[in-house]
Amino acid sequence: MQTRPPLGELGLNSGKKTRLRRILFRHGLKNGTAIFLPYDQGLEHGPRDFFANPQASDPAYIVRLAVTGGFNGIAVQIGLAEKFYWDYAGEVPLILKLNGKTDIPSDAEALSPVHASVEDAVRLGADAVGYTLYVGSPAQERDFAQYRQIRADAHRLGMPLIVWAYPRGAAIEAKGGKDSFYAVDYAARVASELGADVVKVNFPHPEKTSDVKSAYRAEFSPAQAIDGVVRSANRTLVLVSGGEKAGDDAMLTKARLAIEAGGLGLIYGRNVWQRGYDESLRFVDALKEILAQHPSE
Repeated sequence: MQTRPPLGELGLNSGKKTRLRRILFRHGLKNGTAIFLPYDQGLEHGPRDFFANPQASDPAYIVRLAVTGGFNGIAVQIGLAEKFYWDYAGEVPLILKLNGKTDIPSDAEALSPVHASVEDAVRLGADAVGYTLYVGSPAQERDFAQYRQIRADAHRLGMPLIVWAYPRGAAIEAKGGKDSFYAVDYAARVASELGADVVKVNFPHPEKTSDVKSAYRAEFSPAQAIDGVVRSANRTLVLVSGGEKAGDDAMLTKARLAIEAGGLGLIYGRNVWQRGYDESLRFVDALKEILAQHPSE
């Protein structure tokens, strides 16, 4: 088990440290862990993600769920932040996603275009910004260039930068796939070396070893894999995604392993809001029980 690095060791400027402390110690369990509710799937996946629970297509429903569920933050695109967040402004931290893409074109040359600014986040009262970085995509030169400007603006304005580090592209698919241990581990390291304050990753699958680098062909347990990912991120805090909706036992096991490995917390979207309202809150309470066992300073 690794120790989660405290805020004082992350090299943050005062604005970033203030906002992260507000997220981690004034919301959620207020114990230095985090659980975030992402709601960018309408852009990223289309309305089909709301079919399982039609109420979830209403952003007001989601913001209310984030407040009632005691989340540390809600991540949305700018249009929804402009039209719906203000009803609950200050009651749950806002993470403004600054880029996004539809899933209509293939991921062969994945690039998530920037459509909002760090200045927009400040105006809207956000406590952090989010950026999707497609590691391994043939378009990564353009990706890195637009990310560089976001990183500079976030530093200048004291805004924590959360990077959705997603392996994508034909080269990734030819080396174990986007959720192999190799790909997720590499993505976490890239986000750290490119200056992310927090990195969001999917849970790694160490059994996916087809054509991966030789070091990743050994037999790793899920616990060893997520431990390696957190280690690769070093002083960049790690959020682990729930991914597509799966069984509760599997989701809770992944959550426990991620937190035991030294992860900051969890970012669960569809696994929460594709359920009914009361069932969503019960599942969040189960996740919080895991977080409560691993407080941070």
